Amino acid sequence: MEKKTAEKLYDACYMQVYSYVMTLAKDQHKAQEITQETFFKAMTTKQTFRGESECYSWLCAIAKNLFIDSTRKSSRYQDEPDETLADTDTDIEQSITDSETSFRIHMLLHEMEEPYKEVFELRVFGELSFTQIGSIFQKTETWARVTYHRARMKLKERMNKNEI
Repeated sequence: MEKKTAEKLYDACYMQVYSYVMTLAKDQHKAQEITQETFFKAMTTKQTFRGESECYSWLCAIAKNLFIDSTRKSSRYQDEPDETLADTDTDIEQSITDSETSFRIHMLLHEMEEPYKEVFELRVFGELSFTQIGSIFQKTETWARVTYHRARMKLKERMNKNEI
């Protein structure tokens, strides 16, 4: 890939790819690392962008594969991460309640089947448009809207069932 083309691609898509990876990794450092790796791979690989989809979709597909590889590697070598301590300046009881509720919601979301889980995370945490989400899955914008709506309904149903 030519240097100018690579620079334009990086400038145009970096934040979008980073946001997508953040929805997957939920860790700023890991997201930055995978995003950089994504652009490096896109610029140095022998397989080039074929133009069958948007550049953003192609980069997100690379990022997703790198994230999966990274997760597999780390799961083999890493024990459970240490729990972070609560900030002592905040009301501990409120902090526990909020973090417990948030954790319970994330657990429900984690148990949700694909593609509902990923579409919901891309929309809510990644702040992607339905067009972008559809593009990542190589589906239509309408498909992304319907899938997101169904994911919301499933999450609400599970939250009511678990009294969250």
